[in-house]
Amino acid sequence: MIDVQNVSMRFNLGIEKNNSLKQIAIDFFNKNARQSRKEQKKQNEFWALRDVNFTVKKGEVVGFVGSNGAGKSTLLKVVAGVMKPTKGQILVGGNICPMIELGAGFDLELNARENIYLNGAVMGYSKDFLDSKFQEIVDFSELHDFLEVPVRNFSSGMVARLAFSVATIVEPEILIVDEILSVGDLNFQQKSENKMRSLISGGTTVLYVSHSIKSIETLCDRVVWLEHGQVVMTGETKEVCAAYYKSQVG
Repeated sequence: MIDVQNVSMRFNLGIEKNNSLKQIAIDFFNKNARQSRKEQKKQNEFWALRDVNFTVKKGEVVGFVGSNGAGKSTLLKVVAGVMKPTKGQILVGGNICPMIELGAGFDLELNARENIYLNGAVMGYSKDFLDSKFQEIVDFSELHDFLEVPVRNFSSGMVARLAFSVATIVEPEILIVDEILSVGDLNFQQKSENKMRSLISGGTTVLYVSHSIKSIETLCDRVVWLEHGQVVMTGETKEVCAAYYKSQVG
């Protein structure tokens, strides 16, 4: 269902960009200056992912572990189509629901009611569909008393409630989840996990990033361990989690 083939992702960390006509002329006539700029550009390159390969079968729940900066979130964004890889390709068979940056599609000046329709439209839902699901969204979010409040006045937990409630009103073929089960209060975290379990039991394929090893062990069939943008290990959940945990504490 998902086939990641030799995927690499490069970012340029350079802050200064001098593309003036004067600089272009200097580079054209001065070989040393041109070479120096090429070397500087190369030094500013950062490879967030390097030759990443893995496959995910339909209905599988695959977890991703690794230290901060290992490339987990970047990988999910590339799979979701939010970013295009520098090298390699990704083959995806099915519609994707990415829950990577909850609330990214909200307008902070609009209230919760308006943002339900705005965020739903961004995700491709029609107004008629959102009308039919509106009460279900509100009930799950438990934000009945805050529908007319501008989202700028919401706490991060309230934003997460609203965004998660909109994102999960349909059962996607592929669900991409990045740390969202760690936001909000404990009751909402449990409610979100139960909702995700319901999606999993319905056959949804899931890619799941979390720093909670317990959560990974509970939910995932297999695990991919990333460090410095490269795959360290792929395999059965307990085996990979044990190796990763040992590397962190040992």
